[in-house]
Amino acid sequence: MENASARNMWGDYLDKHLEDAFHDAPEVIHFCDNQKDADLCADLAKKGIKKATTDSLLGLQLRKEALPKIGDFKVVTNWEGEAQCIIKLISVKLKPYFNIDEQYAALEGEGDKSLSYWKKTHWDYYTRELEPFNRKPNESMIVVCQEFEKIF
Repeated sequence: MENASARNMWGDYLDKHLEDAFHDAPEVIHFCDNQKDADLCADLAKKGIKKATTDSLLGLQLRKEALPKIGDFKVVTNWEGEAQCIIKLISVKLKPYFNIDEQYAALEGEGDKSLSYWKKTHWDYYTRELEPFNRKPNESMIVVCQEFEKIF
């Protein structure tokens, strides 16, 4: 793990949770693609308000990133790379974009937690994410719904 802040947080976690010492080092992530949203979402996760995140499957495939799986640990940082908390994935489901509901949108904890807010902000994000690959989001695209718990 190259990020010293994340490495230190993971070490502090392992000092109190030796049962997880044999897990691979967690992925270090920040939410979103800009500082304002990344810092806000990191804070929401740290406070236990944000309990889900959603990638586009196509974006993961185009970037050649592995599909997340239940039990994965992640160190969440702010935009500057400062570790804010550790999360553990408790659910990973593939769904079409049009199948996201109010309950799931609320788990993301952003904005007014409504489905309409979720759809607008995620559509805008997926548009920016896929643009470099000359791709566009669509209502039937598959998204990777990840629910997590803050564990540290």
